[in-house]
Amino acid sequence: MGGWMLYGANGYTAKLILDLALKAGQRPVLAGRNSEAINALAKQHDLPARIFDLDHPDTLASALSGIDAVLHCAGPFSATAAPMLEGCLQVGAHYFDITGEISVFKHCHEQNERARERGIVVMPGTGFDVVPTDSLAAILKRDLPEAHELVLAFDAGGGPSQGTAKTAVEGLANGGMVRRNGELVRVPLAYKTREFEFNGERRFAMTIPWGDVYTAFVSTGIPNIEVYMGVPPKTAERVRRLNWVRPLLGLGVVQRWLKSQVEKRGPGPSDDRRGQTGATVWGEVRSAGGREIRKVLTTPNGYDLTAHSAFAILNHILAVKPAGGFYTASQLMGADFVLGLPGVQLHG
Repeated sequence: MGGWMLYGANGYTAKLILDLALKAGQRPVLAGRNSEAINALAKQHDLPARIFDLDHPDTLASALSGIDAVLHCAGPFSATAAPMLEGCLQVGAHYFDITGEISVFKHCHEQNERARERGIVVMPGTGFDVVPTDSLAAILKRDLPEAHELVLAFDAGGGPSQGTAKTAVEGLANGGMVRRNGELVRVPLAYKTREFEFNGERRFAMTIPWGDVYTAFVSTGIPNIEVYMGVPPKTAERVRRLNWVRPLLGLGVVQRWLKSQVEKRGPGPSDDRRGQTGATVWGEVRSAGGREIRKVLTTPNGYDLTAHSAFAILNHILAVKPAGGFYTASQLMGADFVLGLPGVQLHG
């Protein structure tokens, strides 16, 4: 196996991935922008370290020298994904990240031909964003090949991660997004609301501009897609009211304040909290003739799923060495990939 880099190694999710790597006897290169934190982590585990930011494209090639793959965990990915991907294209290193941002998926997909020419795999979204939803979409498409509508929803036990929450904050000024007739369409925040049911319990949810609005179309070709997130009804009401001031939500001062509120929650849950919370993912497809299929996934806490999923995908690529290009999770790993991850079950 070649050498791989964990960038943003001092982050909460990255440390979970590092724990899995160490248990597997692997020695990734730890990298990031925070020299004090990265060097301390590297010293603790006797691992190599590289300190560099992504603001200087001319230095990225040397910073990534000798690296076969980069697992990129340093957000916000709307700012960091493009330069890191460019560096990977320069040196011929596979690129992976744990984003859920539509704009990042779109940018990475647009580099498909370049990735093929360089012989590297480009796969954003190797974690909870968007592996379980993408796998469920592919399973449903397999069961109903003529599907023309796809609805996905999730309820993240313990609440969304800090990264997911910050991504949501960044996207407030842009509104929501769905896919209609194969095209991405801007819609108001909390454009639609509805309920989903599992084991007799109902969960209220609102539409959000989740990554599957982009990736599920690439994976399945289903032209009409909506994604929902479980929230209290009052939250959906508050989000809808934000439509009246949406242009202001993109202002720097507003963004900084909103993100500071997210940061007050801390970087992530304790080990006990993660172990006590899980997530539920709903999926339904419909054909033009009215046939409908519904299925539900239950998963561990999103942080744990992200660590296991990203690490499994990374190891698959380094071992199998597939053809270069852009991939979604189900394209690369198969529709049933998520079912092989610890604690994941399919219902229906």
